[in-house]
Amino acid sequence: MAGRRGWGEDAIYFDHSGECRDPDSHRHCPGRWRGVVSLKSGPDGKRRRKKVSGRNKTEVRAKLAELHDELNDGVVSDVGYTVAQAIEDYLADGLPGRAPKTISTQREVLEPLLPILGKMPLRELTAADVRSALVKLAATRATRTVSMTHAALARAIRHAEASDKVRRNVAALVDSPSGRQGRPSRSLTFEQAVALITAAREYALYAYVILSLLVGLRTEEARALRWDHVHLDADSGLPPHVDVWRSVRGHGDVKTSKSRRSLALPTMAVAALTEHRERQASDRLRAGELWQEQGLVFSTTLGTRLDAGNVRRSLRAICRKAGIGENRTPRELRHTFVSLLSGNGMGMEEISRLVGHSSTLVTQTVYRHELRPVVTSGAEMMDRIFADGAK
Repeated sequence: MAGRRGWGEDAIYFDHSGECRDPDSHRHCPGRWRGVVSLKSGPDGKRRRKKVSGRNKTEVRAKLAELHDELNDGVVSDVGYTVAQAIEDYLADGLPGRAPKTISTQREVLEPLLPILGKMPLRELTAADVRSALVKLAATRATRTVSMTHAALARAIRHAEASDKVRRNVAALVDSPSGRQGRPSRSLTFEQAVALITAAREYALYAYVILSLLVGLRTEEARALRWDHVHLDADSGLPPHVDVWRSVRGHGDVKTSKSRRSLALPTMAVAALTEHRERQASDRLRAGELWQEQGLVFSTTLGTRLDAGNVRRSLRAICRKAGIGENRTPRELRHTFVSLLSGNGMGMEEISRLVGHSSTLVTQTVYRHELRPVVTSGAEMMDRIFADGAK
């Protein structure tokens, strides 16, 4: 009698027990070709085997060859390990030390992929599958959203790759397709900015609006601003200023090294912050023992940090009262800051320093609609050249 196959030996046979659908004829055909590789016994002493299947011997042999490559590379892939499981493992274990908001965002951008790729075994996922799924998403989503989804999927598969669940990261082999045009940020005109400031005076968010419009703080920086970083009195020869050293990001630091900056305060901002400090002192008295002192400039009536939803709702109400439409976002106040400076002749390098960008290229990319570069050197030179001859 023939002995049992040893470790790594193959077997190919035709399985009559099941049915397969012929994709070309759309008719049922009895059975399916199977391939089996015998592995070393497991810790319990039982023999382990890996199986593949196909419509014919050629297809099975190709899958067996790929399976041997995986085994040689030390990959222990499981045909039952799906893309959905890889994503869930990534969200559970692949983001150590990240803020809950980051994990939530990753889950949100990956969720639309689950109905398309979720049930597919990860080892059978191809670059073509990923490309097709991204194209489907691009039909209904903005380009940035598609790019975020693609990047998150690549990270999820990389996490599975590091755990020897798959041989290669097929998501890294494709480019993100262009999606729909996202709604561009719209800066306010000077007249709209004045109307917004006038309407905001009665709101607790008034000083927030002023700092965003007149100083250019990011919303994540304003929400994390502390009173010990606000200097309303001119001291040591320095004008009134704010130290932008914190944000609401998970690590608490600002976005980039150049985002850490100290910015002088316009007179209107000094007055608004002085009034805001008095308003907050009244809130503290009313809250009594319920007040939670965190040293924040912008807080709830109990002293806790404002969340993004608080800011958006209040800003919508202010915009509605100002008559400029309520479909506005907090970041558009910062875009207005850039637009007003550029429109009044400030150079891009100085604007880039004020908004805390790592380079002027970032400023040009993010605020390309707000910047109004005017090259004056030619006109100035011509004035000097023809100064005498034109008289």
